[in-house]
Amino acid sequence: MSDPFVVVGADAAGLSAASKFRREAPDREVVVFEKGRWISYAYCGMPYFIEGSVERMSDLLSLSPSEVDERGIDLRRGHEVVGVDPDAKTVAVETAEGDSVEQPYDDLLVATGGRATTGPFDVRGVDGAFTLHDMNAAAAIDAYVAEPDAYDPDRADVSAVDRELVERNAAMPAPETAAIVGGGYVGVEMAEALVGRGLDVHLFHRSGHLLSDFGEAVGERVADELDAKGVTVRTNAPVERIVGDDRIEGIAFDGGDGAETLPVDLAVVGVGIRPNTGLLDGTGVETGEGGAIRTDEYGRTSLPDVYAAGDCATATHAVTGEEAWVPLGLTANRAGRAVGATVAGDPSPAGEIAGTAAVKAFDMEAGRVGLVEEAAARKAGFDPVRETVTAGSRSGYYPGAAPTDVTLVADRDTRRLIGGSIVGSDRAAVRIDTLATALEADMTVSEVERLDLAYAPPFSPVWDPILVAAKVLNGTLDEEK
Repeated sequence: MSDPFVVVGADAAGLSAASKFRREAPDREVVVFEKGRWISYAYCGMPYFIEGSVERMSDLLSLSPSEVDERGIDLRRGHEVVGVDPDAKTVAVETAEGDSVEQPYDDLLVATGGRATTGPFDVRGVDGAFTLHDMNAAAAIDAYVAEPDAYDPDRADVSAVDRELVERNAAMPAPETAAIVGGGYVGVEMAEALVGRGLDVHLFHRSGHLLSDFGEAVGERVADELDAKGVTVRTNAPVERIVGDDRIEGIAFDGGDGAETLPVDLAVVGVGIRPNTGLLDGTGVETGEGGAIRTDEYGRTSLPDVYAAGDCATATHAVTGEEAWVPLGLTANRAGRAVGATVAGDPSPAGEIAGTAAVKAFDMEAGRVGLVEEAAARKAGFDPVRETVTAGSRSGYYPGAAPTDVTLVADRDTRRLIGGSIVGSDRAAVRIDTLATALEADMTVSEVERLDLAYAPPFSPVWDPILVAAKVLNGTLDEEK
């Protein structure tokens, strides 16, 4: 084989690209470098493993190394790409054994993902303080929250796991009180997970409502649900530092009337992620929002024959038409597959993104898409008009109907739908896909109101909550003419 396609990163984008490329170009070599031992795992499933809803870590794996090998992909774990020479078309690789290797490429995909940020908090070396951005961390938290004599080591049943780390955390006294720093996806999902493990959970968020990107209506209902299930939610409560040297002892935060300290014996910090782009330092590659690698519609970077996809790369936003950095699972898988096809000779656009996302908090579920917050819409050049309505999820006489809040945002001048969110306890999250489709089609609010959505009492009232919200927002736009 010749003309090697080299992929850096063996998770969603990287292995999607390598697999698609191998099917389309069987006569070319494809080499995938992964600096760690883990490949192709479900990051979004880790809170549910810690909660116990997922019994084994192996259940979170999409592909094993042997399955990758069966596809004809040269997978090299324990190989970190530390540099790229775009002129020589080579990558510099360091192995786990300390050797240095130079690998030529004909085409290169950077799919290095992102890394968890901790803000001003250094959790390294502090027992009981964690970030959750890889499987070893999930295995360590799962072991840490278990009673030492009750931990089941078979839960971490994958050879790639850091067994020493797991055993060390399993031997520690089980925690009773947990602090979660950050009220985004990880924070909300981990709150539910740790309550499920019997802990007293306190969730800290620096702004006024949880799930900031979902809007105020969602944040308030999710906070109410967490509170009802025993989570102490503290908004407008920025955490200042983690207290403790060798093992965590508490969380210092601004309680509004000055500094306070909450004694805890577990902390999970989930305050964001950053793209991993260090291997391209010195290459002159263009970067965009969030420091992510700037790409065109086919995933091409500013460097010749170098592509990027996944959490380290930008994409085009479906509403604004501008570049955006939205690190989500489908975005990575879809972009990786498109790059694989393009490199194999079938130019395939990676597709636009709208930031479509969903989250669950106990019995409450929420979805969001597009530009929900007014500040974000104005920054993008729109004049936003927003309405929030509450409507039933099913016909009122049918069992299981529940209040569903729908927020729709439109541009005042064009009446185009530019964003929305949904929250409720009865299949609310999946309704967001209707709004995502409407955004992709550049539909106006009037067109959304006229959608022929399915009606049957067990599933929806005659007027689906989305249609009710569109009708109300249309009325507001008419009044402002």
